[in-house]
Amino acid sequence: MNDATDIVKSDAELAARYGSPLYVYDLERAVAAHDDLRACLPEGTVVYFSFKANPHPEIAEALRVSGGSACKAEISSTGELSAALLAGFDPLDILYTGPGKTTEEVEAALEAGVRRFSVESLNDLRRIGQAAWEQDAVADCLLRVNSTASGATTSIRMTGAPSQFGFDSETLPELMPELRSVPGTRLSGMHLFSLSNAKDEESLIAEFKHTITAAAEVRDSTGLEPELLDIGGGFASPYLSPGERPVYGGLRAALEEVLDSHFPGWRNGSPQVACESGRYLVGDCGRLVCTVTNVKESRGGRFVILDAGINTLGGMSGLGRLLPVSIQFESSEPVEKANLVGPLCTPGDILGRNVAVPELRPGDVVTIPNAGAYGMTASLLMFLGRPAPTEVVMRGDKVVSSSHVLFVRMYE
Repeated sequence: MNDATDIVKSDAELAARYGSPLYVYDLERAVAAHDDLRACLPEGTVVYFSFKANPHPEIAEALRVSGGSACKAEISSTGELSAALLAGFDPLDILYTGPGKTTEEVEAALEAGVRRFSVESLNDLRRIGQAAWEQDAVADCLLRVNSTASGATTSIRMTGAPSQFGFDSETLPELMPELRSVPGTRLSGMHLFSLSNAKDEESLIAEFKHTITAAAEVRDSTGLEPELLDIGGGFASPYLSPGERPVYGGLRAALEEVLDSHFPGWRNGSPQVACESGRYLVGDCGRLVCTVTNVKESRGGRFVILDAGINTLGGMSGLGRLLPVSIQFESSEPVEKANLVGPLCTPGDILGRNVAVPELRPGDVVTIPNAGAYGMTASLLMFLGRPAPTEVVMRGDKVVSSSHVLFVRMYE
């Protein structure tokens, strides 16, 4: 990591200085996204930053110290735990989630001081309880609930069907006596996450209304009064194409209304309400700067070959989160269509088909915008053994640091 105070005016200058491909993150944009999200949520809502979107410690630290209501951390691996601790998060402000937690990682989290876990199954609860009991600790556990239906019909669905995520809501009344009796644990709330990247505000509000209603039904059927009610996320952000984060002007009032109806004590912190966000907080703080290595024609098709491929960007394409991408070019407007491909020796190394581009030549620097979430660490980093891109952190036009992720083989 290199601290710096240099002012850099262009992506071409960044690429010349730090190499290409290059991820560039602006901390000011991440903080602005945090402030925008806070403004559309009810007063007192806890915001968990989902490290899966981008675990860079400096981005996480900026969100942790942002404003008067800093983010807490939602993680689902020991790698993300290390990143959260490096970013300065108090272990008591970390929520450990995931359907496949191992004994070793639960032990590591507890040893680090983490005490809050989202629990996905009875076996998951028992594993956490055993590890906590052996460390003479008590784990606060949120029951993750897989409700029977959903409020929205668009975007990435995570409830209402057979799933590795959470307890089927209809099974909880029968399971509750056993869940309450697991040594080393205390049931302290509920966790519901049913939607990712909502299509629009109407869909987002509908999903949250359903989520809160479903949580109230679980409370009524089981007697579990949640101290913390995590209603998940679903906040949208443009991905790998120009655009602005949505402004949810009606969300706060809609959430207050449904919370007042089902959990009237929430305004006094009973329960405390929490949301999670990854892409909304960091999506537009990052961009991928890359360089054209070749331009060729093949049977009527034009191919622009970049030094950034699916090892750098695109590992999430199977989830429909990639194609098509757009590029930005500092001095020209689009004049033609081309296929954007990477440098890897596989026909699957495609970043976009029929993308509008200016007339490009080898050596030109281009930028893929809105790549701050699900970018480098959501890609096939070790495929073909190419080095990871440099990551440069900026505050406005000032460089704060540059760093590399290294791959090291360790022999036992």
